[in-house]
This record gives sequence, C-alpha cells and structure tokens, in this order.
Amino acid sequence: MRRNPLPRCLCLVFFVALGATAAAPAPFENEIKAFEQADAQTPPPKDAVLFLGSSSIRLWKTLAQDLPGITVINRGFGGSQISDSLRYFDRIVLPYRPRLIVFYAGDNDIAAGKSPQRVLADFKEFTRQVHDALPATRILFVSLRPTVARWHLQGRQWLTNRIVKDFADADPTADYVDVVPALLGPDGTPRADFLVADRLHLNAEGYRAWTAVIRPTVERALAAEKSAPAGAAR
Repeated sequence: MRRNPLPRCLCLVFFVALGATAAAPAPFENEIKAFEQADAQTPPPKDAVLFLGSSSIRLWKTLAQDLPGITVINRGFGGSQISDSLRYFDRIVLPYRPRLIVFYAGDNDIAAGKSPQRVLADFKEFTRQVHDALPATRILFVSLRPTVARWHLQGRQWLTNRIVKDFADADPTADYVDVVPALLGPDGTPRADFLVADRLHLNAEGYRAWTAVIRPTVERALAAEKSAPAGAAR
C-alpha cells in the first residue's frame, strides 16, 4: 500500500522552521555585540557613570556635553525593557564597573502590557544583581516620563513611579529622580513641543528640560557615594 507522503513533508517543514528559529539571534543581540565591538576598539573609561536603558538613553546624543565634568558611558538600546538589561547584565554592566548607573527603563514594559508590580520586581532584581557584583555602585532610577503617544497609560506609569520611588527611598544605595513635572505643560498634559514627530521621543528642547532635572541629581548621587555603606543588605 502506498503511503501518503504529506506527513513526511510536514515534518520536514517543521524541522526547517525549527532550525531557522533556533538560528535567530536573541533580542538585541546585534546591539549588544556592537557595544562590545566599540569597547574592543576603544576601551571604556573606568569609574564612569553608566547610562543604561531604552531609547530615551540611546537617543541622548548630547549626553557628554550635558553633563560636563562627568565621565559617561551611553549603553541605551531602543525598545528594550528591564528584562533585557537583566538578560545582558554580564555584558553591559559588569565590564564597566561604573560608580553610578543612571537607569531609564520600564516605559516599554508598561506599553507591552506588564504591570507596575512586574516593573518593580524586575528593577529589584536588577538592583540585586548590581549590588551582588558591584556593592559600591549606586543606581539612579529615572521616572517614567509622560508623552502624548502614551498618555493613555499615565495611570499605570504613575503607579510604577510611585512604587519604584518607595523602594528607592528605602534603599541607601538607590536614588530616584522625578522628571514628570518638567515635561508637563501648565494644563497638566505632556508638552508636545518637547517631542519629535512620533509624539513619543524627546527632541533637543525636551532633552534640555530633562537634563536640568537629572544633572543635579546625578551630581548629588556622586557626592553621596562616598558616605554610602558598601554592600548594604538588600
């Protein structure tokens, strides 16, 4: 009796598809490799301030000029969530041994449907990993910022900011900076003139507004690091 060749063909298609999936790089792997290649060509400075997170960090092209006198490293990768910084922790945090990490992430997490509690849990895990490996390194969490495109998520963003701030306030080596007021207009809604055409990302004026809030907080955090207890219990 002649067998139907269809199941065999289907199996072949399945294994080909499985192989293609297995060969696909992990999310953001190309971006992380680009960081490593840049570091190989130009070794990064020691004891710098590491700016880490999603596109708000990646697109901060004037970072070095906006924080004169502070040695900075920009390792933002657009579209990333906190879980992505956790995935690549050994490759985008440990090699730099930064004195301070300025962290902006969680915005994309909320947009992807994650709860504020999940964002907090992931940030707690990030801080745990930092201080297990680098007990003297401080972390500054930049609040989720308001935008026109994601204003419908303001309730969950507000709750995320509140519970992360509560966590940071209770942690002697973590800090929190609230950029929300600086990016709102007199009517309490996001200033569209601080955003590019997508109504999501900051323009040059927007970066000036958020730098005016972040820079003094970074300076205070650097001043406080000397008196912070190393290896504080978490």
